[in-house]
Amino acid sequence: MMTANQYASSAMNAVDRDVHRTADWARREEAGAAQGEVAVRVSAAPILSIVVPVFNEEEVIEEFHRRLVAMLDALSESSEIVYVNDGSRDESLRYIHKLRDLDGRVAIVNLSRNFGKEIAVTAGLDHARGAAAIVIDADLQDPPELIPLLVDKWIQGYDMVCARRRERRGEAWLKRSTARAFYRLMGRIAETPIPADTGDFRLLSRRCLDALARCREQRRFMKGLFAWIGFERTEIFYDRDPRFAGKTKWNYWRLWNFAIEGITSFTISPLKLSTYLGLGTALLALFYAAFIVVRTLVFGRALPGYASLMVVILLLAGVQLVSMGVIGEYVGRIFMESKGRPLYLLDVYMCAVGLDDSKNVVRAGEDARGK
Repeated sequence: MMTANQYASSAMNAVDRDVHRTADWARREEAGAAQGEVAVRVSAAPILSIVVPVFNEEEVIEEFHRRLVAMLDALSESSEIVYVNDGSRDESLRYIHKLRDLDGRVAIVNLSRNFGKEIAVTAGLDHARGAAAIVIDADLQDPPELIPLLVDKWIQGYDMVCARRRERRGEAWLKRSTARAFYRLMGRIAETPIPADTGDFRLLSRRCLDALARCREQRRFMKGLFAWIGFERTEIFYDRDPRFAGKTKWNYWRLWNFAIEGITSFTISPLKLSTYLGLGTALLALFYAAFIVVRTLVFGRALPGYASLMVVILLLAGVQLVSMGVIGEYVGRIFMESKGRPLYLLDVYMCAVGLDDSKNVVRAGEDARGK
């Protein structure tokens, strides 16, 4: 067990390590920054940035902040809490402003509308000033009390520390089963392996954040991007709690579309499957045609006709429509990326009090981070 002085010294070494890594990374990159990339002022930064995407969480936000602050107060590292309001329609934003009035560590990233969780996480990471950032949801399914364990692993030298779920309490059997099947499927077909049973709850070092800032694709699957950037990583295990209050925003239809997004973002296996399916169907048709010819020549039977013909037509039509749908998913991604729109637009950004006080509030049009 480290003493307080040893712990603080190790933390500062971790910060120095990430600062130097960031400088080395920047020297290796081309002069032209990727669209929307953010330059981080490390000299004015806290050590930890806690990124919290928020969408209609008025019932839980105060309890979440209470537990988070109780944990942060026990750490020796300085910190900021970046709340990203993703177009909430309830009183979430008002509660966040109230928390900022009471706690100077709170920063607010208020998006111009609802862009979705993946974009909200991206916006929060873009505005994180720390030497490391931790992504955590506000619903308290991921306990804030695990943050010191993530920080300990970071201090040991890991760039990414993932929180892997042993158990998902309070979730229906169907949701647990489909989630498990999705991660197993992605593990088999994705070119970049995606850790199973691992969500967004994780710690990212500064060079991980800089690498993610260069990935500005519109259709985002953050779990895949986290895996794609690489770097040295480890994981801790925990039991996920039931939601503290409110209702989940993820119904089965949204989860289905999210799964399609993840698959089409990180693998072309569905296109290959369409090719193999078409080839297999053609071979079956060829063998069936040969069978009919032989049977007619040997036994002199004429093909009965209508029923078999309809089955073949419907089978071929179904294969063609499925294949066209798969191709359409990828063409649609190309279409969305070709527009070149910014990932998100800011309504207002208010940094934590005391961090770069010369520019505490940035309103829409003044900040390029959303571009």
